[in-house]
Amino acid sequence: MPKLKRSETDDRATDFVEALDRGLRLLQCFGANAGPMTLSDLARAAELPRATARRMLFTLERGGFVSSDGKLFSLTPHVLTLAASYLRSSQLASVLQPVLDRVATAANEISSLSVLDGDDVVFIARSSPARMFSGGLEIGYRLPAYCTSVGRVMLGQLDEADLLARLKKMKREALTPQTVTDPKALLASITADRAQGYSLVDREAEPHFRSISVPVRRYDDVIVAAINMGAHIDRVPAQELIDRFLPLLREAAESVRSQLL
Repeated sequence: MPKLKRSETDDRATDFVEALDRGLRLLQCFGANAGPMTLSDLARAAELPRATARRMLFTLERGGFVSSDGKLFSLTPHVLTLAASYLRSSQLASVLQPVLDRVATAANEISSLSVLDGDDVVFIARSSPARMFSGGLEIGYRLPAYCTSVGRVMLGQLDEADLLARLKKMKREALTPQTVTDPKALLASITADRAQGYSLVDREAEPHFRSISVPVRRYDDVIVAAINMGAHIDRVPAQELIDRFLPLLREAAESVRSQLL
């Protein structure tokens, strides 16, 4: 009898390391609180048995990622080596950083680079003029994709059927009174943004903030990221985002297309 070949799906199921997955889930749970957490709190947040969470935490403590006073657990700065490894190895961040610097200086506003991660967008690079960065724009900051300009230009690469299905599965909450949450309305907005080549979102993710974004495409025209600029609604009118910021963003995105593999 001939031996059946293992499928790629079978290999992935067999190679899955549950202990590693649980450890990573525990690390992510620390972000839910501003301070140290108890073993019980972490076990509950990660949906793990208390004894399992305890073993994972002690392993992470030995690796230098977690510290404990015997009752409370905290992340250590060593965790930042994981993020640093991503940023150092990311072609997007290294190629786009000088471009973001140029755009931010020309517009005298903050410019950011984001990628799609599941149903969220994650900011992986940014640049600012001389004034201080505004809160909430730090590297690693996450926002829902459906209500952000960066998310909508990246979701626009999906065909309409796949996009509508994905929007329906997303957790869609009204973050502000202006947030659009209806899947069909979002589909229409994202489709229109795709046709015009940019997205402008006004007070949907944050109550006093509007932003404009364009997709970043690699050499084969696939969208791999988005760059954006935004400002407080009292300082910059929506039309100024289109008239002044959009040309800068488009030129920046086009300038790196041939460099991205």
